[in-house]
Amino acid sequence: MKRQSLLLIFILSAFNLATFAGTDKPQVIIKDFKFIPQQITIKRGQKINWLNQEKRQYHSVWFEALGEEEPDYIFPDESYDREFKTTGTFPYRCGPHPRMTGTVIVTD
Repeated sequence: MKRQSLLLIFILSAFNLATFAGTDKPQVIIKDFKFIPQQITIKRGQKINWLNQEKRQYHSVWFEALGEEEPDYIFPDESYDREFKTTGTFPYRCGPHPRMTGTVIVTD
């Protein structure tokens, strides 16, 4: 019985570590035609997750100043991750809604 209890505790602990290991990934919420927060600072090598919480509207996260093409749209309840490997200030906007803007600041 004691062995089964220890095994159960071990399994639950491993599950919790796997579930919560990535919770330090910064997140930007897309809601009410805004990026929240509008400006975010991260460390080089970190990823950011953009989560669309609109009820019916799609958006994109477009780093147009980097010369990139507009990416695929993020539909409601979908998300997009991006890793930043270099330091700097990176403005972005929503392709369909050019007044929706944000900035990622990447530091060492």
